[in-house]
Amino acid sequence: MSTEKENQELLISVACAGINHHDASVEELEAFRFADEKAFLADAKAVFKGVILLQTCNRIEIFVQGTAQELERYLHSIGKTGFWTLSGKEALNHLLRLASGMDSMIIGEDQILGQLRKALALAQETGTSSQITDLCINRAVHTGIEVRIQTNINNGAVSIGSAAVQLAEELIGTLEGKRITVVGVGEMGKLVAQALAAKHLIGIYVTNRTFETAKTLAEEIGGKAVLMDRLYDYIALSDVVISCTGAPHYVIHKDKLEEALNKHIWPLEEGRKPVILIDIAQPRDIEESIAGISCVKLFTIDDLRIISEKNLDMRKHEAELAERFILEEEKKFITELNRTASSEYLAQLHTWADSIRIRERDKALSRLSDADDKTKEVFNDFSKVLVKKLLTDLTFAIRGCAEQADTGTAESLVLAVTKGEIKGDKN
Repeated sequence: MSTEKENQELLISVACAGINHHDASVEELEAFRFADEKAFLADAKAVFKGVILLQTCNRIEIFVQGTAQELERYLHSIGKTGFWTLSGKEALNHLLRLASGMDSMIIGEDQILGQLRKALALAQETGTSSQITDLCINRAVHTGIEVRIQTNINNGAVSIGSAAVQLAEELIGTLEGKRITVVGVGEMGKLVAQALAAKHLIGIYVTNRTFETAKTLAEEIGGKAVLMDRLYDYIALSDVVISCTGAPHYVIHKDKLEEALNKHIWPLEEGRKPVILIDIAQPRDIEESIAGISCVKLFTIDDLRIISEKNLDMRKHEAELAERFILEEEKKFITELNRTASSEYLAQLHTWADSIRIRERDKALSRLSDADDKTKEVFNDFSKVLVKKLLTDLTFAIRGCAEQADTGTAESLVLAVTKGEIKGDKN
């Protein structure tokens, strides 16, 4: 790490906190999740200038314009525990790595970019974002796109959805000639279905709460849409079930599944047909007790870590290139945020200058007792342009000081102009 980077100071307080697949199980993610995202954002806005909530199948993270100490106190006050916190440059670096797919369970996956955009859109919709949080998310997304252009980190990269398909393939050898049911046709469900389309299956069954949505996806991949009330019948027919709905409750229950499996015992088989269930939803779709059914094998997101490790090994070189690129982007990120921090000094300078402009404009107009509206408009425009041109170089100088985290010089320049004071002058 370069000395230049180490010496870069960040003038604005930013922080993040949360839990993710690195340090939390599926159960812990469920317990930490915010069921009502808008309500959480509205409550947090009373504490922070800006707040963003990112919730995906394997992470819950909060980004704020504020300090890590404030964020930690706030989360404890609403009953959250077991989370990590990052502040300042560490928080920015984490955000850049996150957007670049470097912190994902599946290294290089692209879905995180859309998830960050969605989190920002929700914060903007609820009025909980700020100029700083907007800048942070937009800059991170831009970096994430550039990393993928500059490296091959996402070439052939699998998503959580396609990793679930890969896990199923490893568990039963091949998917060719098999039947698979996909439950849920949101973003993850579509990725699962697309990954399955090339596997030469006998049948792909797609089900969703909204049947028409399931029908549309099924037609795209050559599968069959089924009604949700037929779900258990099709699970009993399937070799693999991959569930990924956005439901806040269980979708697949033990008693109903057991009943369906008993009803669909094939005549020539000695017992119930074995079935693999893979639950990649968050919160979970499948009751844990289903693992107790003898012919069922239940897997969750936690079991995808095997696929993640293989994926990382394949992308080790590209990951190194991406990390170097991210470090360079972090320097630019800090400079951009510090430039934004100059707003306070510039506001003070321009408020002072505008008050003088208005006073002198009005004095001049008072000497023209018969000045018409056109004359007044010309005087006003002229005074604005004159002040702007006089302050241009000083504005650039103050912004430059802020970029270098030199707040002392920025403050001295403003005081020298607005109050005639030179910092440190005893006279």
